[in-house]
Amino acid sequence: VQLQASGGGVVQAGGSLRLSCAVSERPFSSYVPGWFRQAPGKERDFVAALSWTGRTPYYADSVKGRVTISRDDALNTVFLDMNSLEPEDTAVYYCAGRSRGTGEFSSGWYRRREEYDYWGQGTLVTVSS
Repeated sequence: VQLQASGGGVVQAGGSLRLSCAVSERPFSSYVPGWFRQAPGKERDFVAALSWTGRTPYYADSVKGRVTISRDDALNTVFLDMNSLEPEDTAVYYCAGRSRGTGEFSSGWYRRREEYDYWGQGTLVTVSS
């Protein structure tokens, strides 16, 4: 399974962007998509994940209320809609996926990088003030 992220760019503070993550083949029914980001000189941090049913999203506190994760199964694509962008959102954004079954989401496992099987190449988002 290969992931291809796109949609990054330069946007002014307060603006919006939609990131896309195309999945090369139809994932397993238990596939869980996620987004992470890495700012210069910092760790790669969790941004958002979506339950394998597609019904329940999970967000980092830093983006909650400004970001929406969704998927389109017909397109094999996962989206990350970002609004009210701030300079602190500047980072390379990576899409990720897991297809080997999951534990309880209440444990927060989806926040950990090592829990994901597949990674996209990253797309740069730059928010100017």
